Amino acid sequence: MTIKDKLAAQKIYLFLAALFITSLVVSNLIFQKFFYWHPFDVEIFGVKFFELSVGILPYPITFLITDLISEIYGKKRANQVVVAGIFASLFSLLIVLVANTVPATIWSPVNNDLFSTVFGNTAIAVAASMLAYLLAQFIDIQIYHFWKNLTKGKHLWLRNNFSTFLSQFVDTCTILLLLCSFNIIAWDKFYGLLVAGFLFKLLIAIIDTPFLYLGVYLFKKRFHLKTNKEIDLL
Repeated sequence: MTIKDKLAAQKIYLFLAALFITSLVVSNLIFQKFFYWHPFDVEIFGVKFFELSVGILPYPITFLITDLISEIYGKKRANQVVVAGIFASLFSLLIVLVANTVPATIWSPVNNDLFSTVFGNTAIAVAASMLAYLLAQFIDIQIYHFWKNLTKGKHLWLRNNFSTFLSQFVDTCTILLLLCSFNIIAWDKFYGLLVAGFLFKLLIAIIDTPFLYLGVYLFKKRFHLKTNKEIDLL
């Protein structure tokens, strides 16, 4: 690769990392609002199908990005993004804690009680999310590269979906266990939210497969990459 190509690859990597970190941090901040999407009139374990936290909306993007980075830049770069996401989440948690401590003025549009209601559980949410996130992302990356090595870089759909399916189940189950344990969500919602959340993430994983193919195709065309070849930014 020429120096110009390496600089271009570095810029794209930074943009992907920024999108990954933003999606992760935002999902932690907005998780307390729940919405429903009822394509079918089905109830699972007392929860309508689908009743989900809005935090789930940006979260699948992180798995698409780590799969893309794993495919193009390699396992090491994907792990670096994961670690950067942890740092960003912890730093955002610190900012929220400080903001929650500072007293609001009388004329503040958002008073102390409202701010605490919205962000008061952020510390627990971020801690729960980080544990789930660590397990899920590292599982995703490990399985992705296992299938990539086994298939010698072929069958992209196989490693994309197999890695995401297991990692998303681990993520959904872990975070719900922690949130229920801290009484943020009632235990009677656990199984319904687990099934709904996992199936929703599976649906998103299947939908994002063509986008991963498109991204990999554009990268390989732009940087003239052969099958199973990765970009070395060093």
